[in-house]
Amino acid sequence: MENPEVRWAGMLRALGHPVRLGIMRRLAAQPETCACDFSDVFGLKQPTISQHLKVLREADLVTTRRRGNQICYSVHPDAILELTDTLGVLTVRPAGETAK
Repeated sequence: MENPEVRWAGMLRALGHPVRLGIMRRLAAQPETCACDFSDVFGLKQPTISQHLKVLREADLVTTRRRGNQICYSVHPDAILELTDTLGVLTVRPAGETAK
């Protein structure tokens, strides 16, 4: 079983690239987006987009569904909730204030 910190670090590393973060933002707004649709949005060739999507897939941040000969991507909701919970514990409170 993978160490949770290693998993979360991999997710954050995947989101650390501007194109991948942009892909995730786009997928949050428009689920079931096909890989070919990202080329025009980011001005990149299909192989480059595919590599970015592969990194997001390997970090378990997106899910895929085949539609004919196209692969459509969506944000993996469980992974985002997990990451949000993880980042939530990093909230800094002023000295003397306790968590509610």
